Amino acid sequence: MTINDGMRKYRLANPSTPEDLEMRFSGMDGKVLSFGETVLVAGYYWNGPGQPAYFAATYEYLDDGDHDCESTVALRAVSEVSFEDDGHAIAWAMQQ
Repeated sequence: MTINDGMRKYRLANPSTPEDLEMRFSGMDGKVLSFGETVLVAGYYWNGPGQPAYFAATYEYLDDGDHDCESTVALRAVSEVSFEDDGHAIAWAMQQ
């Protein structure tokens, strides 16, 4: 999926901060993980009854140095497929 399509479909902010992503996607609706130079997101998106309902996104830090909660991150990849759970979504994001 293109970055623009992912931003529209899943309402992903670009750029963002890890803190903003945590506020939006942590908890029952998904997960946000720091992973080296990236921030991985698994989000919930209802696709209809009985359909997989999670998507994945990968953000990359734009600044050098310390990566804290207020650092700027940019969207780099969004999954084209939906996943059955947040674990599979994060696994996809880790491979990007």
